[in-house]
Amino acid sequence: MRPQRVPSYGKCLFYFFVVVSLLVCPALADSLGDHVIVVSNDLGMHCMNKDHHTLSVLPPYNTLNAQVILRGNEMTMPQIITAGLTLEYSIPGNTYSVGKTDFWDYAFDLFGVDLPPDIGLTGNGLAGEFEVSGDMFIAEGIPITPFTDANPTVEDPYQQAEVILRDAGGLELARSVPVMPVSTEMGCVSAGCHTSETAILQGHDVVGGFDPNATPILCADCHGSPPLTGPDPGSAGYFSLSIHEKHHFIDETIPGMDGCYKCHPGPQTQCLRGTMAHDFGMTCQDCHGNMAEVASSIDGGRIPWSDEPACRTCHTVAFGEPVGQLYRNARGHGGVLCSGCHNSPHATFPSRDARDNEVMVDLQGGAGTLSYCAACHGHVPNGPGPHGLVPSGVVEAEILQGPDRLVVFPSPAQTGAGCTIKARNKGRGTGKLLVFDARGRTIRMLRSDPEGGDLAQFIWDGRDSHGKPVASGVYFMRYDNGVQQTGGKVLMIN
Repeated sequence: MRPQRVPSYGKCLFYFFVVVSLLVCPALADSLGDHVIVVSNDLGMHCMNKDHHTLSVLPPYNTLNAQVILRGNEMTMPQIITAGLTLEYSIPGNTYSVGKTDFWDYAFDLFGVDLPPDIGLTGNGLAGEFEVSGDMFIAEGIPITPFTDANPTVEDPYQQAEVILRDAGGLELARSVPVMPVSTEMGCVSAGCHTSETAILQGHDVVGGFDPNATPILCADCHGSPPLTGPDPGSAGYFSLSIHEKHHFIDETIPGMDGCYKCHPGPQTQCLRGTMAHDFGMTCQDCHGNMAEVASSIDGGRIPWSDEPACRTCHTVAFGEPVGQLYRNARGHGGVLCSGCHNSPHATFPSRDARDNEVMVDLQGGAGTLSYCAACHGHVPNGPGPHGLVPSGVVEAEILQGPDRLVVFPSPAQTGAGCTIKARNKGRGTGKLLVFDARGRTIRMLRSDPEGGDLAQFIWDGRDSHGKPVASGVYFMRYDNGVQQTGGKVLMIN
């Protein structure tokens, strides 16, 4: 029995990857130049109404966040820089938005601003420059639609921007091609739902002076929508609360992601496309809960858009964002945005869509989280990489901090035969069991039977999410059903 084999094995894999990367792609480090752009969309999917003449939920509004890294070498560390640099964006093949949506016909009625054609609410157009904010470059409110110039009636939700870095003299230093996701596949009018937007307004409660005939109506005028109104819930409460509360019956009639895709993009768009979904089988509900749970969390004080699920819930603190900070704003190794290496929410690398992955293919020769050290360092430095090597005692203290313990037997357990795990299920809901290695990395997720009653029971066969036997060592487990968390551990032997 060698409990220390797990962290040592992980460390060996890390160095094996970077060394092989250098051997396989000896010219890649030189081809990158002196500057690297890490850039991603802020949300991983933006929604917009195509038609605004009756009601409007969201306007065309897309945002890119970027950082520029001056690459290091054996003598100097990489630096995040902005001085003397200009970062430009454009969307090749999508140069206009007027005519692809009627937003500009109703922008004044909805938002009280008279916008020039193809200029969005922040003053940005479909091509322009990022603004500098601290050590970041931000292009906010780009009014892109999901319709290309060549095919303005067929939605293409995953178009790529072209981002170019220039010095003070206009010389190009680097470029990147991030996806700017946007979809109109969020309409309320569809089979089995509402017959028309007019019918929605006519069926709306007549409260607070609401007039269904005073079109166009901006839903955020009464229902707070943080992307548009900030944290103010509005006179009629948050839009997200009203929608999820009113439609919670979908949990029963169209369970799972199909229900989410009735409103969120969508049966064709399928915006949940990151590795957690297509490699590990996770659904919207694994992070957000079902319709009723989303509504009840807002009713209990959560601010939609501002308070969202955290990566650390499944990945432990060492691999998650700080408490109180959204993933999309969080920073990790060297002050780089987490999304700079892992990509946008809902599209974490490697994404199902090849266009999402292209920024990493250009930087490191393949899809996936940015793991090619030389991309920024210019060489393979000594010491641990991002997230570091966490002592098992730190992980154990975090997982086992509660008073309750999982019942795990047998322990030691044999890979293949596995072990049985039992947890008291106080909330009597569907829960999940997460298995972590000694470094705190999540290697397996198991779901409980929703009809399991007061006792949740799992069998872990000692294999990871890809079906491969784990190395011998100590593994930690945490059961979470949204009401309680219970920890345990097992010694697994090959």
